[in-house]
Amino acid sequence: MSSMNAFYAQSGGVTAVINATASAVIETARKHRKHISNVYAGRNGIIGALTEDMIDTNRESAATIRGLRHTPGGAFGSARYKLKSIEENRAEY
Repeated sequence: MSSMNAFYAQSGGVTAVINATASAVIETARKHRKHISNVYAGRNGIIGALTEDMIDTNRESAATIRGLRHTPGGAFGSARYKLKSIEENRAEY
């Protein structure tokens, strides 16, 4: 089985906790390169996926990703956008 990519999106209030979560997700994915090639982060949350505006976290060093643990705000932006159900808006999917 070939490795796949992962997608990470932040939603809600931007705090240092959100960045710590992002750091943990990316660091864990990097430990499993056999299964996960890369983590793409949606710029401004799920809106980044909908508009194909994603950040390639492979371009960031391990030190930069580790630094997110103590960085205030939301490194990748956030959104409070709620997807409609697939029955209501298939185009979003």
